[in-house]
Amino acid sequence: MRPAQLLSVLERELASAAEGHHTPVMLWGPPGVGKSQMIALVAQRQQVPVIDIRLSQMEPSDLRGIPFRVEQHVEWAIPALLPDVHRHGQAGILFLDEITSAPPAVSAAAYQLILDRRLGEYQVPAHWAIFAAGNRQGDRGVTYSMPAPLANRFSHFEVDTHLDDWVAWAYAKGLDERVIAFLRFRPELLFDFDPAHNPVAFPSPRSWEFAHRALQKFQADPQLLQGTLQACVGPAAGIELAAFIASIDQMPDLDAICRGEPVPVPSEIDLQYAVAAALVGKAIRAQGSAEQQTLIGHILVYAGRFPQREMGVMLVSDLHRAIGGALFEVPAFAEWANAIADVMLYQ
Repeated sequence: MRPAQLLSVLERELASAAEGHHTPVMLWGPPGVGKSQMIALVAQRQQVPVIDIRLSQMEPSDLRGIPFRVEQHVEWAIPALLPDVHRHGQAGILFLDEITSAPPAVSAAAYQLILDRRLGEYQVPAHWAIFAAGNRQGDRGVTYSMPAPLANRFSHFEVDTHLDDWVAWAYAKGLDERVIAFLRFRPELLFDFDPAHNPVAFPSPRSWEFAHRALQKFQADPQLLQGTLQACVGPAAGIELAAFIASIDQMPDLDAICRGEPVPVPSEIDLQYAVAAALVGKAIRAQGSAEQQTLIGHILVYAGRFPQREMGVMLVSDLHRAIGGALFEVPAFAEWANAIADVMLYQ
């Protein structure tokens, strides 16, 4: 399932915890596709805390607690890491990460916590959702086969990569527009992982964020830039990204486009992707300013000049995902939409 759909599922599951209909959710996927980030994003949107428990680093007693003697009986000290209304709040997310990397004894200790929402005397607060994530056995990570009794305690979703969803996230996160443009140009490199070769660095949604960071640190030093990009996304993708960035020097004057001047569209496809991503970035940074509508109007006019109208549709679609309904308030939008009425505007 694509990330945008899964975010809706997770938000609904979080809300359902208060209604008594919550089912624990298990997210499956290869390394780097953003499983943990999705949980963090849901918590951020709903303004609730996340308790992130890495089961691969735990012993059974870390969940069950430590026994101690009270007169002739043995009681258990409840671990402080488990959700508590007084310490953590009325609602939140208990996230059991790396669950497929947990030793079987730890998984067994989690059975009751996941299904019955309790461990001995401890009870998970009513408004807390339980989510988990892990890698598949074919992903060459340290994984154990999930026992059937544990698997049957979850609803299961496989996380797919989806470029449109990643682009929307990247603009919202403020990632370098050159990285976004490159992946629009080379969409198959958003995620390129072959477990049979067991690569150290490879393209993934996570590692493209690392590439963004490398650009901020090393873009002024061409001798280091290519090597640092390769260290983030792998040898081949790093070379391609470095070459793409070098070609951007030939881009047209973006400020002139934003002023409404008749700037020609570059003939090179890679430069067209770069211009489109940069213009979306310009519109994002202009939000709330007095010039916002005028600037967006000029961008819409420019979008209509692309020789391949699908390129203009992609630009405007990304713009809509980035700034929302404000796009429809711009007078130039109706004119642009009429001009491409026979081309589907994808969601």
